[in-house]
Amino acid sequence: MAKPVNVADLPYYDPVVDKKVALVTGGNSGIGYYTVLHLYLHGFKVYLGGRNSHRVNHAIKEIRQEAKVRLQKDKDNTLSRKVGQLEYLHIDLTDLNSVEKACKKIRTQETTLDVLINNAGVMALPYGLTKDNFEIQMQTNYISHFLLTIRLLPLLKAAHGRIVTVSSVGHQLILFNCNPGSQFNYWPDAFFMWCRYALAKTASIQFTKMLAIKHPDILSVSLHPGLVMNTNLFSYCTRLPFVGIFFWILFQVVGYFFGVSNEQGSISTLKCALSPDLSTELDNGAYFTTGGYMSTPSRVARSLDNAASTWIWTVNELRNRGHEV
Repeated sequence: MAKPVNVADLPYYDPVVDKKVALVTGGNSGIGYYTVLHLYLHGFKVYLGGRNSHRVNHAIKEIRQEAKVRLQKDKDNTLSRKVGQLEYLHIDLTDLNSVEKACKKIRTQETTLDVLINNAGVMALPYGLTKDNFEIQMQTNYISHFLLTIRLLPLLKAAHGRIVTVSSVGHQLILFNCNPGSQFNYWPDAFFMWCRYALAKTASIQFTKMLAIKHPDILSVSLHPGLVMNTNLFSYCTRLPFVGIFFWILFQVVGYFFGVSNEQGSISTLKCALSPDLSTELDNGAYFTTGGYMSTPSRVARSLDNAASTWIWTVNELRNRGHEV
C-alpha cells in the first residue's frame, strides 16, 4: 500500500521563479477552501471560482490570514517561503453563459493553466431545472465542468497541466447504465434526489476516462475525497419534514465512525494536483479515494462504452443549446 500523503512534502513553487496557476471551482468553502489554502501556500496563483463575490472575497481574506498563521508556526519556512496569489473568478455553474464568460476571462488573463480542479458541487437537492433546462445536480456537478474543462484545454495543454475532478463514493448508487439525461423525477423525491446526485457523479468519472483517452498529454483524474459530513451540502435533506431527523442522525453516526474533516478531505485533491509520483503514462484516467489512494470506481463508471455514450450525449446537448465543443 502507498504511504499516506503529507501535504507539506508536495512540491513548492517559488512564485517569483516559477509561476504556477490553478483554478478551483467552489474554492470558498468546505474541501475547496483547504485545497485553495494549500495551493496558495505552495506558491500557486489560485482563481477561486464562485458566484457570490462577497463570500468568495471573504474566504480570500480568511485564507490569507490562515496562511500567515501557518507560516509563522513553521519557523523553517517563515523567511524563505513566499505564498502565491488569490483572485476571485465569477462563475455560476447553473448558467452555461456564465461558464463561457469565466473561461473567456481566464484566457484573457493567462496563457497557461497548470491545474484545473472541478471541485464545486451540490448534493441531494429537490428536483429542479436550470435556465439551460438541465437537472440542477447534473449541470452543476458535471455538465458545466465539462464545458469549463473543454474551453480551458488549450491553456492546460500549454502547461502540460492536470485536471482533477471531485466525484463521490455516492456514484456507486447507480447500478446499471442510465441515460445521463434521466431526471429521476419520481416520488418519493427524498430517495430519487440521491439517484440524481449519483448519476451526475458517475458522469464525472466517465468524463475523466474519456479525457484521458482523447487528451493523453494532460493528466486527468477523478476522486472521492472522503466522507466529509461537516458540510452544508446536507442542509436540504436534514430539514425535510419527518425524514429530516433520520438523515441528521444517519449523518452524525457516519461522520463519527467514518468521517473526515474538510482539510483531510482535500488531501486526495492535493495529491492529484501536485504529486510528482503521478504521470500521464501510468495514471491517466485513474480514480482515487480518501487520503489519495488509488481505487476502482463502479462497473458503470469505469465502462468505456458507457463513458463514450455519456460524452456523445453531453456534446449533443451542449450543441443544442448553442455551445459547440
